[in-house]
Amino acid sequence: MMEAMDFASWFSFNLGPLHIGPTVLTTWLLTALLGGFAWAATRHLKVDAPSPLQAVLEGMVGAMEEAIGAVAPGQARQLLPFIGTLWIYIVTANLVGLVPGLGSPTADLSETAALALLVFLSVHWFGIRNQGWNYLRHYLSPSPILLPFHLMSEISRTIALAMRLFGNIMSLELAVLLVLLVAGFLAPVPLLLLHIVEALVQAYIFGMLALIYIAGALQSHHIRPRPPSLPE
Repeated sequence: MMEAMDFASWFSFNLGPLHIGPTVLTTWLLTALLGGFAWAATRHLKVDAPSPLQAVLEGMVGAMEEAIGAVAPGQARQLLPFIGTLWIYIVTANLVGLVPGLGSPTADLSETAALALLVFLSVHWFGIRNQGWNYLRHYLSPSPILLPFHLMSEISRTIALAMRLFGNIMSLELAVLLVLLVAGFLAPVPLLLLHIVEALVQAYIFGMLALIYIAGALQSHHIRPRPPSLPE
């Protein structure tokens, strides 16, 4: 693992005032690979005689759409592109640390903070898109005095989202490294299997929390108390 990080650090460079490190380079690599795979896998889709790969992809999309629809009924088609992409990317990013010479980008707090910030912005984007600027009124409900507490809640849950993914993936990589140094190359095999399971679980949890936050924004007008109607 240490050799892998040293190998990746050889490709660090400065782009003007910006430092491009292993995390950014691995993120770019994953984005290019996932984008290329999506393009290649969807070039020749068939309705009558789907290929085995198409059947697998359709099953994955259907499962994700069903999971999203269970949390946000009627919004699955709208949220699938964002939540599905988030799930696929985080799973891949969590597992890439198993590749010699690479480290998981999600073991870097800057990466998970960027993902959490993306979720934070998406929550409000979907809320405003579906409800207009009236969406922001729920921050004043049930009383404007609670506005600071609503804002603190938004900030704290975004920080917790970033820290949870970062802490779990970083601790797994450190555990594998320590066992590798102490017990040799065969002992970490169970830990590697645990890494795979934990990578899938953490990606699912991150995406599901993002989905819950967005679903809450979409449904905020239902939980906001309505003003009493005036008699006609």
